[in-house]
Amino acid sequence: MTTVLKLGGSVVTRKDEPETVDEEALADAADALAAATDASNSADVVLVHGGGSFGHPYAAEHEVSPTEGTHDALAVREIHGAMRRLNETVCTALGERDVPAVPHHPYTAGYRDSDETLTLPTDAVDAKLDEGFLPVLHGDVVTHVGQGATVVSGDQLVVTLARGLGADRVGVCSTVPGVLDDDGEVIPEISVFEDVEAYLGGSEATDVTGGMAAKVRALLALDAPVSVFGPAALEEFLEGGEPGTLVD
Repeated sequence: MTTVLKLGGSVVTRKDEPETVDEEALADAADALAAATDASNSADVVLVHGGGSFGHPYAAEHEVSPTEGTHDALAVREIHGAMRRLNETVCTALGERDVPAVPHHPYTAGYRDSDETLTLPTDAVDAKLDEGFLPVLHGDVVTHVGQGATVVSGDQLVVTLARGLGADRVGVCSTVPGVLDDDGEVIPEISVFEDVEAYLGGSEATDVTGGMAAKVRALLALDAPVSVFGPAALEEFLEGGEPGTLVD
């Protein structure tokens, strides 16, 4: 069984403090992943983390987004460099708990065609899983034909990985317990975007990838069941549950 899990940038970093890791939240997430991987050797997990206070501020400064590109090499280096630093911190936290986490950087692994299609071969990710590693990907910049480089969000990576790997389950861990309605209540299930569009706002912190609305749009395109939940439910999800909002 293959599980693709995303830890939102708002979960692992303090999004209002540039390049600041939320140490406690990252430790809790790493503990949950360590417990899950130790309990089951039959479940392959691929982890994706967002940019949070590392990638997003640099992308905003250089006006780079999933649709607006740059030919400025410094911009590419700054955005990608920040994400590599965060990725190393996440991998280290997992490694300290004997989780066999290894980095897999989208900038060097993928690109966008001129028609904006993301190409991210999953063979190398699959090979890492076969060798017993837990691949850790992240939001990043990628070369974009005709535009230099654009941002690829963690949510788009989740969709691409889930399809390419034939994932059985997908989890998106955010700072909220699910997708919320106007009363702050968790919406149990989403099947049609228009049914919940009015509830989906942007992120309060700097986020060039579109916030919750972009997440839901992307996840609805998957065949595998997707759970959107908060950090408190991460262990439940890893144990096989479907906490929060089910997007199908």
